[in-house]
Amino acid sequence: MRRSPDGHARRETGTWDIGPFDNDIAADLAGDLDETALEERESMIRGVLKRAAEPADCLDATDGEREMAAVALVVGQHPDDEPACSNYGPSEPLPTLPTDLRMLAVDALDQGVSELSELAELWTDAANGSKWRQDITRLRNVLDPPIPLQEEALFEI
Repeated sequence: MRRSPDGHARRETGTWDIGPFDNDIAADLAGDLDETALEERESMIRGVLKRAAEPADCLDATDGEREMAAVALVVGQHPDDEPACSNYGPSEPLPTLPTDLRMLAVDALDQGVSELSELAELWTDAANGSKWRQDITRLRNVLDPPIPLQEEALFEI
């Protein structure tokens, strides 16, 4: 991994910031979505998430970058979040994505930050690695909010 002059992680694939579309691979996915018929865009996003969610010996960085972009699109349609807005994201509208993609996106995120993920490994030593992880955690918490701890027992044993 190389560093840009401002300390951001930059790899040969063209990563310039922590946002889900702030790399060449994800920007290419956005372009592919724009060029795909509206009725086929959901299938394309599902395919990216399925591929990333499947257990594997290693999730390469290219798949990881595509996955993070697809997750951001799913999160962007969640009622508790804002649409994914980026100069590099899709320009064309997306169909309403089915809610079953949310748990697939969670599974993909879990694989994407696992010790088997090349993308997570690349961000480990990057200047903005902790910010990247925080953003991933935010995305995951929108899709699958943590259960709040109860301060009192509901009943005594």
